[in-house]
Amino acid sequence: MKSTFTIFKNKIKTTIPLKYHVVFWVSYFIFNVIRWGSYNNDFIYSLKSNLIEFPIHIILVYLNIYYFIPKFILKDKYIAFILSLVTALITSYFLRLGLNFIFVSNEIWISMYSTMPNQSMFNHFISEFIGQIYVIAFASAIKIIVEWSIEKKRNEKLSQLQLSTELKFLRTQVQPHFFFNTLNNLYALALNKSNSLPRLILKLSNMMEYVLYDVTDSKADLLEEISHINNYIDIENLRFKDKIDTELHITGDLEDVKVPPLLLITFVENCFKHGLKGNDKIIIKMNFEIINKKYLEFKISNNFNPLAINNEKKGIGISNSLRRLKLLFAKDFILQPSINNDIYSIFLKIPVR
Repeated sequence: MKSTFTIFKNKIKTTIPLKYHVVFWVSYFIFNVIRWGSYNNDFIYSLKSNLIEFPIHIILVYLNIYYFIPKFILKDKYIAFILSLVTALITSYFLRLGLNFIFVSNEIWISMYSTMPNQSMFNHFISEFIGQIYVIAFASAIKIIVEWSIEKKRNEKLSQLQLSTELKFLRTQVQPHFFFNTLNNLYALALNKSNSLPRLILKLSNMMEYVLYDVTDSKADLLEEISHINNYIDIENLRFKDKIDTELHITGDLEDVKVPPLLLITFVENCFKHGLKGNDKIIIKMNFEIINKKYLEFKISNNFNPLAINNEKKGIGISNSLRRLKLLFAKDFILQPSINNDIYSIFLKIPVR
């Protein structure tokens, strides 16, 4: 079985290393010896009395931190805590007087009143009581602050891990969703025995390589994302032939600009999902603009079929993107969809690195 000392050592090492406990008590001991020795101009007596009293100080402090607080304060038993602490303080007071009388000096009462001759025993008890409270409160405050700091860091790490896990989950949703739509395109071309099928398969292979192997970080180059979007549009062009009309405008320097991967393509996919109206063309306009090298403003608009929105199954793309934006940027982003004369537009503003 483990010894009491081993259990105690393991207990205090959970937050503050043992060496810091030793440094604290040695420093406080030296301070106390000098302080009381200067009051009475008797450093030998101060050294002896502190050697007797300090183990009691230490026991009281750790009794409060590792027993009274967990057993009473953390369980909302405040009256029991006060009664236990007061009992311990009274017991320690008389224990210190007795030990000082036995081991230090049989003139302890004279020494006790040397600095305050008119002090009664009750006043002396009160001053000693307050002094003990001070030591306990000071040491407990250090313990609580350290515990709070460690817990804060632990919670921050857990939050980061949770954020990272959820973002990875959302990205895994994006990829199957994207490939599902593209495979539907392949199926349609295969049914028609289209000559465009080999080129589409090659394009899809390039896209899969980007999604599965190139996108490995929480940020991706904006230029690569735009290339990925263009690749996707090329696939849709192969499917719909001359029914797609796209415009792309870039303003500002996009070099070294980073954005969340596979975020913007969701809005492009949405254009094709709801863009066809009979034999009409899908008209898509995209604009990328860097604002003060701090923000990306992405604007995309397309004509759409209101019946397609009402009749088709609701996808996960837009809701997924909104969730990702909230996780990544909290409130530091703008996502504004709008509809005007069968033109669906999205304005997105996000921070860039």
